[in-house]
Amino acid sequence: MEPSSDAPPSQTTPTIQAEPVAQAVPTATPTNAEVPPLPPKNKGKVCSNRKKSIAWDNFEKVDIGDGHFKAVCNYCQKTYLADSKGHGTANLLNHTSICVKNPNRVTLKGQQTLAFEPKKDGEEGFQLVPTAFTVEAVRKALAEMVIIDELPFRFVEGCGFQRYSTTLQPKLRIRDIPSHQTVARDVIGIYGVEREKLRGALKGRRVCLTTDTWTSIQNLCYMSLTGHFIDDDWKLHKRILNFCQVEDHKGETIGRKIEMCLREWGINGIFTLTVDNASSNGVTIKFLENVTKDWEGTVLEHEFLHMRCCAHILNLIVGDGMREIDASIAKVREAVRYVKSSPNRNQTFVAFVERLGIESKSLLCLDVPTRWNSTYLMLETAQKFEKVFIRMDYEDDSYSSYFMNKENSGGMGSPSGIDFQNCRTFVGFLKLFYNATKKFSGSLYVTANTFFDEMFVIQENISHLSKSQNHLLKNMAIKMESKFDKYWGKGGDNMNHLLYMAVVLDPRKKSRFLKFCFSEIYGNEVADVMVELVRGSLVKLYDYYSRVDSPNVQVPSGSERTDIGESIGCRDPYAMVNSRFDRFLEAEQSIGCSNEIDKYLDENCESRKGDVKFEILGWWKVNSNRYQVLSKLARDVLAVPVSIVASESAFSTGGRILDPFRSSVSPLMVQNLVCAQDWLQALVPISFRKLKDEVEVLEDEFHDLGNMLTSKLFVY
Repeated sequence: MEPSSDAPPSQTTPTIQAEPVAQAVPTATPTNAEVPPLPPKNKGKVCSNRKKSIAWDNFEKVDIGDGHFKAVCNYCQKTYLADSKGHGTANLLNHTSICVKNPNRVTLKGQQTLAFEPKKDGEEGFQLVPTAFTVEAVRKALAEMVIIDELPFRFVEGCGFQRYSTTLQPKLRIRDIPSHQTVARDVIGIYGVEREKLRGALKGRRVCLTTDTWTSIQNLCYMSLTGHFIDDDWKLHKRILNFCQVEDHKGETIGRKIEMCLREWGINGIFTLTVDNASSNGVTIKFLENVTKDWEGTVLEHEFLHMRCCAHILNLIVGDGMREIDASIAKVREAVRYVKSSPNRNQTFVAFVERLGIESKSLLCLDVPTRWNSTYLMLETAQKFEKVFIRMDYEDDSYSSYFMNKENSGGMGSPSGIDFQNCRTFVGFLKLFYNATKKFSGSLYVTANTFFDEMFVIQENISHLSKSQNHLLKNMAIKMESKFDKYWGKGGDNMNHLLYMAVVLDPRKKSRFLKFCFSEIYGNEVADVMVELVRGSLVKLYDYYSRVDSPNVQVPSGSERTDIGESIGCRDPYAMVNSRFDRFLEAEQSIGCSNEIDKYLDENCESRKGDVKFEILGWWKVNSNRYQVLSKLARDVLAVPVSIVASESAFSTGGRILDPFRSSVSPLMVQNLVCAQDWLQALVPISFRKLKDEVEVLEDEFHDLGNMLTSKLFVY
């Protein structure tokens, strides 16, 4: 029996004594007239004789000619020599117990232990399952750990890791731990398996896409392409489809790469493509509209394809406003920089905090001037210590001389009470943008129906500040309003109408919420026009789904309706009567409704009291039978992402993989690692992923706390 090709040279399977093969029992020789014709010997055909060993329940014996045979595993197609005289079935039995593709291997012989495993498909909780130790399972888990935890391949060759592994599982020998080359091959294998699973999940679906580009430490340009969709069980999914190298950042280059990626995935329907406001993205959209307009899943000739990143629009609006109040921000930033510049200065600041009795768990943090969200966090913390900074200006000679020297050299002075007051007002205003950006950036929940709420609140606050008596804040609001109108439009008509349809498809809001918001901002006349425009777009989209994706909707006939006799003998006849009355009311409300849109909009909105616990996808799942066409439309519309943060987050992963110590990793391996990590983490329950994000935030806070404590130790 030949050894497995995966085994290293040092582990060559020792020669096994051939097992005796069961011989046929001799029988009486029949006469020539009784001899049946012999079956033809066809080369390469499976031998049909039944083998007595249980190994042949999992293998097929194939004739390879010249009297030689091979055994082929039914699950992984691995082959072994299987000549009757020279080879036994011991290796076949050994392989059956460790074959990773054998669905019945957990029921095989051997000592097993009970273990808790997370439930599959992202479900929360654990299940108790019997497990048995196998080297193949260890290899697979090790490769997944390297992928998920972004570890270098040579990590597996470290003495500390090998000692830990063999201590954790004494059955694992050091020679069973794979080399870094083997782990790299295993990573490629996992990528291939998970890719095929995802290909099956995407088959026949329209996909909402987000994309962005990034330049790595290798000075290579990468493109991230992320797909968003809602499955038949009404669960939202986000998957990184590609993280591949592109020649440049030109729009047509990106468009051609996206087309090629989609063809490789077998995706024939793009619903939307969310991009930022870079001019090259307009060229990408035009290119994709032309080359994919004849694809089977194209909706209304890509009328709603282009989706602008709402988070990017907010960045541009805030950027214009911050320029008007930059002087006050710069003074506070310089004060924070002074405190953070040395342990002694930080200790002096802490002493003033304790002396003034200010209780705050917040710690000063310095911002990145080009990132307004970090500026918001800096100002939000610094304004809590206004009294400390003012007192330091009077009592700390080092602090006051620091700013005096800057002022004498043409720089800025220390922040005053007016500066802090301006920053405090600005922080309250920035908080709206900060919270909106966090909501837009989510990928574990629906974001399309949250867009309008946030934009309405922001626009109302901008309008209020533009009438402020504070000229600084008034000028800031006017600048923001101008930028807001550029992207939003005077009546909100510059935005993709799918975002308004998502509001209508929220059963708590429907078209009534649109009318309310538009009337509050622009008046009743503009509100009526916009509501009709959105309704017209929704009807147009509904008509398309009715023609293409509509099931044969049949109204129950009179004979199919529940008869009064059904309540006789029922455990709860009153519940039966109530159920029939509900159906009667539904039928009454449907009279005069020409389609499901009219029926849906004529019904009352769901209560908004339980907004926190309301699950919009759960509502549509329950009501999908009532709105068989509209629910298909809602499934695509509610999957639309309103920001490209999902694609941008892939660059953070890519940056950690391509650090200065691993800058030689090939672009193909980078794609394998980034995509496989995203696909494997998608199996983790959503609550665990949210907790992981919260842990990362806490780690940052503890890091800052550690720096402050270290500075105290230096002083002492």
